[in-house]
Amino acid sequence: MTKPLLDTLRATLAGLTVAVTALAAPVHAGERNTSLDYAHATPAQQRLVDDLERRTFDWFWDSADPKTGLVPDHYPGESFSSIAAVGFGLTAYGIGVERGYVTREQAIERTLATLRFFKDAPQNASEDDATGYRGFYYHFLDMKTGKRFDRGVELSSVDTTLLLGGVLFAQSYYDRDTPKEKEIRQLADDIYRAVDWRWMQARPPLISMGWTPGGKFIPADWKGYCEGMLVYVMALGSPTHSVQPAAWKAWTSTNDKTWGTYYGQTFLTFAPLFGHQYSQAWIDFRGIRDDWNREHNLDYFENSRRATYSQRNYAIANPGKWTGYGADVWGLTASNGPGDVEDGGRAFKGYSARGAGLDYVEDDGTLAPTAAGGSIAFAPEIVVPALDTMKQRYGKSIYNRYGFVDAFNPSFHDADATLRTGRLVPSLGWVDTVQLGIDQGPIVLMIENWRSGLVWKVMRRNPYIRKGLERAGFTGGWLDEAPRKP
Repeated sequence: MTKPLLDTLRATLAGLTVAVTALAAPVHAGERNTSLDYAHATPAQQRLVDDLERRTFDWFWDSADPKTGLVPDHYPGESFSSIAAVGFGLTAYGIGVERGYVTREQAIERTLATLRFFKDAPQNASEDDATGYRGFYYHFLDMKTGKRFDRGVELSSVDTTLLLGGVLFAQSYYDRDTPKEKEIRQLADDIYRAVDWRWMQARPPLISMGWTPGGKFIPADWKGYCEGMLVYVMALGSPTHSVQPAAWKAWTSTNDKTWGTYYGQTFLTFAPLFGHQYSQAWIDFRGIRDDWNREHNLDYFENSRRATYSQRNYAIANPGKWTGYGADVWGLTASNGPGDVEDGGRAFKGYSARGAGLDYVEDDGTLAPTAAGGSIAFAPEIVVPALDTMKQRYGKSIYNRYGFVDAFNPSFHDADATLRTGRLVPSLGWVDTVQLGIDQGPIVLMIENWRSGLVWKVMRRNPYIRKGLERAGFTGGWLDEAPRKP
């Protein structure tokens, strides 16, 4: 396996297994989501967001293989496929229809190609001749063969879940009485029903992070607030292999240990912002509450809004004295970085789950625009100015045909270093040269959720999502209403 892939796999697993912790202080009245909505944004702000949404959509449309629907992990350049990126792509295609980027027929054809591939892909316990097993899929797939990319790649419960986010979006979005849209709905149903969530419960009632033919189940489970929220909702909603509600109770059982105050906000922590964004890109948690929410008098959406403010406050304080940090330049999450090198006595990393919270702090001066962009639905009043400032200040180097590059680091200037990815820009520092699908996804989905609520509205209509939330104990808000079309 190549070193970059090993870096990615190790960093991904590290990001998944980080302990969770929590933060903050009372919400200041002035910071309440007063909130900037798209209709009241300035024309310049609207143009900024419109342009970013279109460019980010184009990344998915241009990078995906039109025959299989496989979306690369990173692009431009040669890459393996990330099944999570496929899930974001399937959702982006519906957004593209609504925005007029592509026709409905174009999106249908791309979606059908994708779903047909995953429905028919080989599922078995072999090391090298499978795309998945027991309804789950390998984290990374070969872009040409569609099979497991490498023996170091795990059968991933969370990445399968993110793929299913797009699958179920397609099931509910393509609702017309035509042969092709009927086929989309049936394929989506078949793919979702095939996932054997109970088998993935190596240590019930929790769900394992994954499995490999050689090593069997990964010795780590989804427990504690993180992107695993969507794993449990999907597993609870299954009509064929559902887990018991005790799984949700077990997942939330450590929440009180990770609830506290960090940089001016009180909330349930997960240091990298992707842990707040991934589940909520598809599910509207505004106004719905589980038992833990009711005890703490907030919903998970409000929790993530506070997490977003906390990250901005951290950047303003800038305890690490990194170059560029401030009120409108901030954002730590899982992303690329310069590499595992030192510069000026300071350590830098390649791909890593960067973040700042009570659970941990990992900050090497690398900023990821998706950390802010993917949080636009939570706190647009601070996100839009951040996107604008980063584009204005660094746009020549970090903003291109497909929107923001994955990450940049104004503190790194070692011209002799062997970079993992990216390039050095003398007047700026390290700048990535690619975008990652799992970082592009939150940007385009959450921009649309902020603008129209499209993804949330579509997913509200999905009976499996609704069932999963109800079995987890969520009540209130839109769950108390009859499903409606967007």
